[in-house]
Amino acid sequence: MSDLYTEVLVQKKFTGKDMAIKVGLIFLTVLLAVAGLLIIPWFLIGAVALGVVDYIFIPRLSVEFEYLYVNGELDIDKVFSRAKRKKAGRYDLSKMEIMAPANSHRLDSYNNNSAIKLVDYSSGMEDAKVYAMIIPAEKELQKVMFEPNDVMLQDIRMKLPRKVFMD
Repeated sequence: MSDLYTEVLVQKKFTGKDMAIKVGLIFLTVLLAVAGLLIIPWFLIGAVALGVVDYIFIPRLSVEFEYLYVNGELDIDKVFSRAKRKKAGRYDLSKMEIMAPANSHRLDSYNNNSAIKLVDYSSGMEDAKVYAMIIPAEKELQKVMFEPNDVMLQDIRMKLPRKVFMD
């Protein structure tokens, strides 16, 4: 029997907020460095510390999500600056209650439930085809937002035809 394997990579939208954080951090670092060289040398220590924060934090602003579907399990990883990878979630889709487009009326009974935790692994693009799945996590239900491609949708639907809706 062959394995169902699908991999999708989605780039998260770089927002104005992300740009403001990046520019602000770099500006403060340069400002402290110049102040340390011209006014008070102690500011150089702050510039070095802020430079370390820049080195750690700025690459985390560029995020891609990698969805990997293999035989009923969906693994989602965050890839930072195309270099570092972090496991974001692992879901056993046999436990899933429903999966449908995020704006589908089939999710209406779940949308107003405050006990459901929203987990967003989508790109944030306005024209993206975002799907939501309702799945139990450790102690709560989660509404997981992600952007599978058509092949991944067909693979999941083949495995769980009564839980996946494409309308």
